Amino acid sequence: MSLISTDHCRLDGKLAVVTGGGSGIGEATARVFADAGATVVVAGRRLEPLQRVAEGIGGHAIACDVSDQVQVRAMFTEALKITGRVDILLNNAGGPGPIAPVAEVNMADWVQCMNINLVGAMYCLQEAARIMGAQKSGSIINMSSLMGIQGYPMRSAYVASKFALIGITETMARELGPVNVRVNALMPGAVSGENMDRILKRRSEAEGRPVEDIERENYTDVAALKRWVAPEEVGRAALYYASDLSSAITGDKMKVDCGRF
Repeated sequence: MSLISTDHCRLDGKLAVVTGGGSGIGEATARVFADAGATVVVAGRRLEPLQRVAEGIGGHAIACDVSDQVQVRAMFTEALKITGRVDILLNNAGGPGPIAPVAEVNMADWVQCMNINLVGAMYCLQEAARIMGAQKSGSIINMSSLMGIQGYPMRSAYVASKFALIGITETMARELGPVNVRVNALMPGAVSGENMDRILKRRSEAEGRPVEDIERENYTDVAALKRWVAPEEVGRAALYYASDLSSAITGDKMKVDCGRF
């Protein structure tokens, strides 16, 4: 008898909530989850891209600004109506935050980044913990970053939020382990897509250097595989944590970074 079957990586009958699901890693992961058999709810601030993703995967779109606790509670209430459960949360919504040295950063922008990346993540974690704790099963995947384990110049707000998510992941894993809820974190490196294009443009303007130089020096040349991470590669790593392939794993953090040691 085989110790591994295709059933171990299937999500049939499960409901997954993906925040920040209208583009990038969120969209790619929603598609991976749907391909594995899950019913997927994509949530985010703009309804139009969410509807596009949901229609493509036979899922559900719910508009939600995660920095608003009332909206988060309403989103989870709506998600629960679909199957009566929430089995998976990809806690992915977030933004890059201000790009400036600590001494010069605009603190209003800094706080706004924390309100989305950290406070918003906590609002989602509270709702998921209550639902999954009551049903005594579930998998929570927090989207941290390679910058959640190492500092990075000019990105203090983003770094602080992603470091905090690692600590929250380990804390919640201990809290929810007794009720069979697993909590893990992904730490993507440089992921290709529109979000990274915007970051490169802003860094180029802030540093007065060509985008191509910043890309090579800071993102691709420093990776062992000498390339960007594709969003769907992060999605497949999320599937590992969401599925029974990782049934004994909680409190873990995984780099998906093309080897940026």
